[in-house]
Amino acid sequence: MANPVLNERTLQQASTTWAPPEPDTEYFPPVDDGPTGPYVRQVMTVNGVISATAVLFVLLLASAAFGWNSTGSPDEVVLSDGSVGYNYSIPTLAWVGMIVGLGLAFLLMFRPQFAKFIAPLYAIAQGFFVGAISRMYETFYDGIVVQAAGATIAVFGVMLVLYRTRIIKVTNRFRKIVVGATIGVMIFYGASLLIRLVAGADAVSFLSSPSLLGIAFSIFVAGLAAFNLALDFDFIERGAQQQLDKNFEWVAAFGLLVTIVWLYLEMLRLLSKLRQQ
Repeated sequence: MANPVLNERTLQQASTTWAPPEPDTEYFPPVDDGPTGPYVRQVMTVNGVISATAVLFVLLLASAAFGWNSTGSPDEVVLSDGSVGYNYSIPTLAWVGMIVGLGLAFLLMFRPQFAKFIAPLYAIAQGFFVGAISRMYETFYDGIVVQAAGATIAVFGVMLVLYRTRIIKVTNRFRKIVVGATIGVMIFYGASLLIRLVAGADAVSFLSSPSLLGIAFSIFVAGLAAFNLALDFDFIERGAQQQLDKNFEWVAAFGLLVTIVWLYLEMLRLLSKLRQQ
């Protein structure tokens, strides 16, 4: 899932609604019997985003563990040719978690002031889905979850270094290309889902096929998710520089979590294809 939160429009809206007053402007409360003093306003910081992200990851992992344990083993079935196949079902609650997570993501786009409450709920809902999907992949490809998690951490670290050293520079042109490609992938995934519901699971087979086209597509999408991390880093850095309200740390943490989860799921898909070679 692409990141629907940390985009240029959100930053522009936040800078006009949550930005600090002019540097020389001070707020003095009404005169009362006590002493008066300047209004102290808490602002968004990079460390604050890191702390909020850590809280969300704890909730995500705890919920993922529950989703993992709630997902059983596949059932063996005899196919028409006499061979043995497997029928694997994801718990209904996992799909509910995915739908709820998607709904919360759109809700936060329109109500960012509630991010401190919406983001934890998203982490819990999405975490159950991630845990269930991970258990499914692990059942068929032993050790793939550790590999995907390690690859996600490695990509995150590399992108952070490339961004901090300015080897990757987030320019307006860079943003337009990445955002445009991301929207295109989102539309394609949505259309593929509708086609599969109407024409069957094999209608868009290359999405899960270990063919060269399928692998190339997974590499492209995983790379696109990685470039979205650069947009997230830039968004967080500029938000801190503009001294947005401290509550915006939860918006930034939420958006970063969305991108990382998307990258992890794409890594699972890519590694599963490579295992079939």
